[in-house]
This record gives sequence, C-alpha cells and structure tokens, in this order.
Amino acid sequence: MESAKISPVVTSGPTLPMNSIWRTIRGYILWSYERGSLHYDVMVTLILLFVFASPYWINFKDKPIDRVPHQTGVVIQPDGQGGFIYQIEASALSAQDDGGLRRQMLAIIEPIAGASAILKYEAVKDKSGQVLNYKVWVEKE
Repeated sequence: MESAKISPVVTSGPTLPMNSIWRTIRGYILWSYERGSLHYDVMVTLILLFVFASPYWINFKDKPIDRVPHQTGVVIQPDGQGGFIYQIEASALSAQDDGGLRRQMLAIIEPIAGASAILKYEAVKDKSGQVLNYKVWVEKE
C-alpha cells in the first residue's frame, strides 16, 4: 500500500484584508500617522467626538458643589465716596450689644467683601420703632 500524507497547513487564504486592518489599528494605537493624512484626521475626529459627546451619555458625576449662600439677604449699595454700604436684615442678627452686633455683621460681610472693618452702622426702623435692617459702612483692610 502506498502511504498518503495529509498536511494540516493551508498555504493559501484571505490573509491580506486582516493584515491591513490590524496594521491600521496598530497605527491608530501607536499614533504613527503623519499630520494632515486621512488617518490622522480620523484619530483627531474620534478624540474630539469623545470629548464633546461623552458627557451626554456617560455620567461622570462631576457636578460642582452646591454653595449655600448666607441665609440672609445682603444688599450692597455704593456710598458715593468709593466705598459700599452693606444693608443686613435685622432677623439675621441675634446679639443685643454693640460688640456682638459688630462680630455678627462682620461674619456676614467678610465672605462677600473679604477682610474688612466696620466704620459705623445705623439701624433702619419702621414706623413702630422696630429694627428692619442695619446699614453698615465698611472699610477694606
């Protein structure tokens, strides 16, 4: 009997398209294309598409921290001499003495104006004599 050899290796096949695809992918990963070429423009377009379109679909949870403003309303008006008058609601202040009022007023004004000193303040009262708010003249330190 004659012996027949069977070879498991196929010598011909469609290897050209797969090699070309892998070469293109490798070129994208290694960034080996010249500026101005079609593949370079495709890579830049894909990057820009990711940067601008991904926040629409991906929740990065990168929202800014909610800043809680001071619970009082502070109205700032120019005083006509280059300074400002801060008008603070009386309900925001609980102190009765002059020193306590000044400390509480500074605690409200300094986050807005920065380091400052109170020159004077004046209580604004309604017809019945109840204090509505305080006008505070401030000097920057």
